[in-house]
Amino acid sequence: MAEDPHPQTAATPYRVLARKYRPRSFDDLIGQEPMVRTLTNAFEAGRIAQAWMLTGVRGVGKTTTARILARALNYETDTIHQPTIHMIEPGIHDQAIMEGRHVDVVEMDAASHTGIDDIREIIAQVRYRPVSARYKVYIIDEVHMLSTQAFNGLLKTLEEPPEHVKFVFATTEIRKVPITVLSRCQRFDLRRVDPSTMIAHLRRVLGAEHVEADDDALRLLARASEGSVRDALSLTDQAIAHGAGHVDAGTVRDMLGLADRARIVTLFELLMRGDGAAALREFAGQYDFGADPLVVLTDLADFTHLVTSLRFVPETAGDASLSPVEVERGRDFAERLSVKTLSEVWQMLLKAIEETRAAASPRQAAEMALIRIAYAATMPSPEDLARLLAGAGGLPSAPAPNGSAMSSRGDAPSGAAPSPPPVLASAVPAAGVPQMRSSGPSLAARMVASSPQPMAPTAAPAPTIEADAMPASLRDLEKLAGERRDSRMKAWIRRYLRLVRMEPGRIEIELAGGAPVTLSGELTKKLFDWTGLRWVVTVAGKGGGQTLEEVDAARRAQLIAEAEADPEVAAILAALPGAKVREVRLRGEPEPEAADDDGPPLAEDDGLPERIDIDPSDLGFGGEDDDMGEGVAFDADAEPDDD
Repeated sequence: MAEDPHPQTAATPYRVLARKYRPRSFDDLIGQEPMVRTLTNAFEAGRIAQAWMLTGVRGVGKTTTARILARALNYETDTIHQPTIHMIEPGIHDQAIMEGRHVDVVEMDAASHTGIDDIREIIAQVRYRPVSARYKVYIIDEVHMLSTQAFNGLLKTLEEPPEHVKFVFATTEIRKVPITVLSRCQRFDLRRVDPSTMIAHLRRVLGAEHVEADDDALRLLARASEGSVRDALSLTDQAIAHGAGHVDAGTVRDMLGLADRARIVTLFELLMRGDGAAALREFAGQYDFGADPLVVLTDLADFTHLVTSLRFVPETAGDASLSPVEVERGRDFAERLSVKTLSEVWQMLLKAIEETRAAASPRQAAEMALIRIAYAATMPSPEDLARLLAGAGGLPSAPAPNGSAMSSRGDAPSGAAPSPPPVLASAVPAAGVPQMRSSGPSLAARMVASSPQPMAPTAAPAPTIEADAMPASLRDLEKLAGERRDSRMKAWIRRYLRLVRMEPGRIEIELAGGAPVTLSGELTKKLFDWTGLRWVVTVAGKGGGQTLEEVDAARRAQLIAEAEADPEVAAILAALPGAKVREVRLRGEPEPEAADDDGPPLAEDDGLPERIDIDPSDLGFGGEDDDMGEGVAFDADAEPDDD
């Protein structure tokens, strides 16, 4: 812990603990041993980097570490004239550097200097040697807030800086820093300070301030800081003022709006027993003492997580921020509660926290959540319910009192609908059949350790078509899509699929040019919907045959060529200049469907009417050999205006 160079006197203004006990050397920096070890080895070996990137959450010491680095680079005394990590006595430049006023150590806040003009100023100054120190050090805090142009302008100087220039960057959002900048820096991730180290640090600070503090109070402060030293010291400063010079657990709880951890455990136990009334009374007592409803639910979720962790990782009990009561009772619950129960409670608490945060009355939302959890604790599990019904020989068949479940409450109108099944209604149990509400094992009754059970394989859905009717070719797929009235998939199958191999449940295809990127995924889904079987659709790079459109086009061209080679057809074509064969249809072959080859296939829900093919004979024309003259009679005496 750093000694205060300016002792507090009546004439000097008060300085907060976070500034008063700010580390001044690497020996004072807590919780960052890996970084200190790396820098120590680098300085002793003379392998000092040209730029460092410091990242971590707020309050772990990024800016402080940057200043200590600047001090170590420029450390100089009467006997030491080289960079060193071991700064035993104050150096010539130390005071000005640590106070941020040294002319050769430039600190810049990138949050307020984000543009390229600020970086141009740095680039213009780096060519000049330092005024009095050994190195010119540029500290850029919150570097992730620089603009893209500013980062690009800094790249060349950062890659090849002058030998007398060093850069130190600090950021809480390392992902927003371009990789081109990160690759030119040595990166150090400053870790959150663990609770035991934080508690020891707070105890030293309070000892130096001559303030007494309880161990439970230090645990609460360390837990609330979430690994941030600055937050912990700020909260400690506030607790000293709140407690008039004495820091105890009650003072910290009142200050932070926390509930007593022992009372949280008690509330958790009441919920697991299904005692909703007692749980609401306990919650009301905590609320009257100033506990925030949202904090109470969060603490319940925290304790649920602790119980689950103790079940799988017993070493969790060694956390210094946990009180002995939490550890002892948490182990007891971990032995008695099943993992399924803890998971259910965790999910309900997460939902309750969201509802309470958004509710107009957080207390009412929290109370309703506690009632839900307590009510769920009295419900039997599905396994116990099945066992209960099996032991009773089936569902009870006795009618509900007064003829229906609703009439037993006096609110069922005459002629009401039949009552629900006896399992849901308040039915009179048959002989020897226990009532599930009173006899069903509750969560508390299920407070036993359960070993993991292997999951039963999920049965595949029953096929919607027979096994021998499974598609075995592209023609079968096209036919199946037509039967399911999926015009878009039918068009895709005809136009883009080149079959490599196909068997029930597996199809390997090659995609033609222009195929949609989602075709294979949609085909997999469609095949499952159509056949009830999960298909594996594999896309190959080559090896596929022709598409159905290519096959039909080749067959059409062959038929046209054969027709044109027929002597009678050739004579007709010769007699009619410009005539050509457009289509050849074999006897008994259905008329080909019209297709739009110029545009994409229409979707199923394109809003257009369905195409209907009509036989000419249905319109009143004669046989297939009739022409318009034979099928229509004209009246020679009709006037021009007559219809």
